Amino acid sequence: MMFENMFYEITAILLVAGALGVIGLVLRQPLIVSLLAAGILVGPSGIGLITSHDQIELLAHIGIALLLFVVGLKLDLHLIRTMGKVALATGLGQVIFTSVFGFLIGLGLGLPLVEAIYVAVALTFSSTIIIVKLLSDKREIDSLHGRIAIGFLIVQDIAVVLVMIVLTAMGSRTGREGAVFSQLLWVLGTGAAFLGGIALMMRYVLPTFLKYLARNQELLVLFAVAWAISLATLGDALGFSKEVGAFLGGVSLASTPYREALSTRLVGLRDFLLVFFFIDLGARLDLSVLGAQAGKAMIFSLFVLIGNPLIVLAIMGYLGYRKRTGFLAGLTVAQISEFSLILGALGLSLGHITMETMGLITLVGLVTIGASTYFILYSGPLYQRLSPWLRPFEKKVPHREATPDCPVPVPDSDIIIIGLGNFGSGIALRLLQRKRKLVGVDFDPEVLEAWRKQGLPVFYGDMGDPEILEHLPLRRTRLVVSTVRDRDLNLSLQKNLKAHGYPGKVVLTARHEEEAQDFLAAGADIVLRPFFDAAEQAADSLTAALHVFTEGSDWPGTLGIFRLEGGSAFSGRTIADIPLRQETGVTIIAVTRAGKTFFDPDPHLPLYPGDRLVLLGDPEGLARAETFLAVNRIQAASPEEERFSLAEIPLAAASPLVGKSLAEIKFRENYGVSVIVIRRDGRQLPTPSGKEILQAGDTLIVAGKAELVKILAGKAPL
Repeated sequence: MMFENMFYEITAILLVAGALGVIGLVLRQPLIVSLLAAGILVGPSGIGLITSHDQIELLAHIGIALLLFVVGLKLDLHLIRTMGKVALATGLGQVIFTSVFGFLIGLGLGLPLVEAIYVAVALTFSSTIIIVKLLSDKREIDSLHGRIAIGFLIVQDIAVVLVMIVLTAMGSRTGREGAVFSQLLWVLGTGAAFLGGIALMMRYVLPTFLKYLARNQELLVLFAVAWAISLATLGDALGFSKEVGAFLGGVSLASTPYREALSTRLVGLRDFLLVFFFIDLGARLDLSVLGAQAGKAMIFSLFVLIGNPLIVLAIMGYLGYRKRTGFLAGLTVAQISEFSLILGALGLSLGHITMETMGLITLVGLVTIGASTYFILYSGPLYQRLSPWLRPFEKKVPHREATPDCPVPVPDSDIIIIGLGNFGSGIALRLLQRKRKLVGVDFDPEVLEAWRKQGLPVFYGDMGDPEILEHLPLRRTRLVVSTVRDRDLNLSLQKNLKAHGYPGKVVLTARHEEEAQDFLAAGADIVLRPFFDAAEQAADSLTAALHVFTEGSDWPGTLGIFRLEGGSAFSGRTIADIPLRQETGVTIIAVTRAGKTFFDPDPHLPLYPGDRLVLLGDPEGLARAETFLAVNRIQAASPEEERFSLAEIPLAAASPLVGKSLAEIKFRENYGVSVIVIRRDGRQLPTPSGKEILQAGDTLIVAGKAELVKILAGKAPL
């Protein structure tokens, strides 16, 4: 199939790439695999759709230049310094190990010397783009193993650029064997001049110029693209390749305040143009060549899939990290990257390698990228299966994680909170205000450090790791709360807690009702629904505003709404128990609860945490009322005194309470607890008012402090 119109041809190519991309998405494969498959399909080995090779190659070169530019733009040297020893040791150690043994394997398989070097070097680099995408999807980018992985991937990115500089310079300066030294001098001299010129631009020109261009975002982006392509062209002219020049162009803008804006805007353009690189690469592959390289490709693929993770695991174990951290970080290098393919394409253009060797590198890329994607997606179950065989890779005391991240044994704790993100931190703060003893668990070292400075005992750990439970004070804890919104991890936690014989209650967090039902069916005692609860609270506020703040009303004062917090001393008490009017001159004219508004509420109506009190008074009185309600919080008390309990109290037929209203009985004053529900003839009467008359056969559900509820239950039936 051929098109005379190039526009029609590119349209058809993009449609094929999009269709295969959808199939790859269903199979949970990175887009790079689908694009290479699309290139093979539309190339000479497939349906022969491509005829405009030069135009597609031009778009591919621009895409590669922008890829290197964005990599340089995002170069975070601070991250390398932060991870320090482990990023450099792991990154360089893996590069050296893979290149040396890859070279030996290549020679053993009969590859020529230069081609064995290219293949060995290509095997050393892992895909930063793919790994960042997968870790982001799994919400592991800020975990300890995620940070370490990003650190040594950046080290690899720097190494690949240096390799490309040397190979390009040497390839463009071919000459007599004795001229190698002069070639190296030329590379060093030209490179120093190139870097010096860029450094001068960074110091004296770019900051002021970019500040002026930033007045117009479109112009700023246009300059960034022009700058990237210009330095790519200059780099190519000097013999350092377009890719190296583009990379240095990104580095030159990485220290400016516009790096994030430029990176965000260029990612879409970069990804679109890279489509043509991978399609062009796939189209140039000969399937017969790939088939001939299948045996060698499988050997190299197994080496990458097994050898790279093992060397990372060994290095991190030696440095004092747990075997799980090393294993998860090691899985991120179980593939070769788009840089490997770019390096191979560079070697092909320089005449250093043949098309057969390029096919070998590409086939290894297809196999390792596809397989490692599944490794990372299912890293948790994979670790659980392999964990017993990984013990040699962990020191008896993994000090890198044990010392700073694991606190001394906690004598007792009311609650363990797993996940200290926004939701978990909010819960922790409010529980600490209520004088509860907490232990926190999270995999983000920065979050743990922040909480540690506040005096909270914290553990480094991932709830997907069953071994973390061995370090937690489960026997002395009444509640384990997971604020992580991940179905599989929560179900795994529930299962592991049961296996450890945890005697307390389990609280899990669900994203929606279907997930909540799964957790309850699995044995969770309580399920938190943050989105549902937030929506319900917002609806309560809107309902109160709708009913209370009516437009055009001439109120004899000012209205305000106050939400009764759980730590308030007035929670569980009636309106009559609150000396609000005596202290501030403000009146409670309505109470909003769960979407229902009680107008002119009964003085004996009990108040509960979350209730919204609609207050009427002058502005000064409202200010005093809010202060009065806010400062009257429950003071520190013993756990037994604070414990809240429920009980069912049946009424005897001859009970002196029968025939009397709750207001007449003064239930709270006489018994110290509140009646929250009355069961009568199979029906339930929630939040009964003070006017409710008790009848023979009623069952009262009461709530209050555990000690008082226990005393009242001992008198049942009343």
